[in-house]
Amino acid sequence: MAGTELHIHVARQQLDVVVDGAIERSYPVSTALNGVGERSGSGCTPRGAHRVRAKVGAGCAPGTVFVGRRATGEIYSPALAAQHPGRDWILSRILWLTGCTPGVNRGGAVDTLRRFIYLHGCPDGSPMGMPASHGCVRMTNADVIDLFDRVTVGTWVHIDGTPATSPLAGTAP
Repeated sequence: MAGTELHIHVARQQLDVVVDGAIERSYPVSTALNGVGERSGSGCTPRGAHRVRAKVGAGCAPGTVFVGRRATGEIYSPALAAQHPGRDWILSRILWLTGCTPGVNRGGAVDTLRRFIYLHGCPDGSPMGMPASHGCVRMTNADVIDLFDRVTVGTWVHIDGTPATSPLAGTAP
């Protein structure tokens, strides 16, 4: 949607949908347990200007399990979780991010896209509002489905520490 941006506030563990400069909706999130950082393998949530590079999971049932951005045919359940202890569950929808700033979050050892950083659903009951992920931004399944329907590929995503105005203003996605 034109004029839509996502602002992720790591300190508050909150994602705001900003439409034409006004907050339209806010969601609690869970960013990386390891904090913020851009280096590959760090397990950190990358900062800066990003865009939604791809949307995965349109029309899938809530709780659909994804591995390698492909639906496995499974729906998350406690029984499935018991069969796969320690698995990092990626559920319902994926908004795959790409960094916009060379040397900061794009290219080389800091490339957000190659780090497979997503906004995605997680098991219902997972804590929101506190860091717990392996680098991605986790959301409840209902919230990520709602967000998925509000954004398009190319939507600008600001994760703490970037200018208040979009560096992509006036550019095509």
